[in-house]
Order: sequence, then structure tokens, then C-alpha cells
Amino acid sequence: MRSTLIGFLLMIVSVVAYAAPSFTLVDTAGTRHRLADYQGKWVIVNYWATWCPPCLEEVPDLVNLYDQRRDKDVMVIGVVFEFKNVGEVEKFADDMLMSYPIVLGNERVVAEIGPAEILPTSYIFNPRGELVKTRRGLITRKYIEDLIAGRIR
Repeated sequence: MRSTLIGFLLMIVSVVAYAAPSFTLVDTAGTRHRLADYQGKWVIVNYWATWCPPCLEEVPDLVNLYDQRRDKDVMVIGVVFEFKNVGEVEKFADDMLMSYPIVLGNERVVAEIGPAEILPTSYIFNPRGELVKTRRGLITRKYIEDLIAGRIR
């Protein structure tokens, strides 16, 4: 009986551990972004803050990647943390020419995607919707393109 119960519990744990991730985020324009909506695309969810120098450094690469590949195979969603108000975020995003959607980070976002212990942090999902990489710290377009091309594991 005990070994059957342990086996059953291990089976449940393995099913939960390998369940496909899912999230629904609402950006500052009110648009919903579900991971399932981007099936067939690489999805980069980038956590950042207005005061964070490495976050600011990676924005041009993310904008360039998004602008050139959004109609093909890449979606970028920025999630801002530690901000004063929505107006500050919108002005900042406008000044930085951030063309990809911006989501206001909160506990619900962290619960759906993952922790924001270090900024920047990027969560990268493959075209099947599987989380394949969590990158803490600065991320570059080259790094993302190398990951997509299979040059990074």
C-alpha cells in the first residue's frame, strides 16, 4: 500500500513538474497576452525597471529584435517592476522607443511566470510554449538569436 501511494505521488509530482507553462498578462494598453496566443513563436518575457542600468542597456537590442522578427518568430513582452505610477512607465517606454508591449509587474505576474529577484531577468519560451531558459542579468539580441539557432543550450 505504501509503495503504491509513493508511486502515485511521484506520478502526480512528475505530471505537475512537466505541465506546460501558461500565463495571461495585460499590458498598459489593456491588451491581453496569453502564452498560448504565441504558439509557433519564441516568447521573451523581460523583467526590468526604469532605474536599472543593465535593463536600459538591453532595451535597444530587445526593440530591434522585436521590430525585425515580431511578424515571423519572436514576441517580446516587457514587465516593469518598482515603478512610481503608470504615467512614469509610459513616458519612459516612449522615450526609450519601446515598441513591444509593457506589463505592470505585480505578485500575480510573478506567480504566473517566475520570480523577479534580480533585474533584469528574462524568461524565454520556445515555440511550443515551454520555458527553456531563465536568464538573470543583461540579455542581448545575439544571445537570444544564438539560443533560437540552437548554439546555446
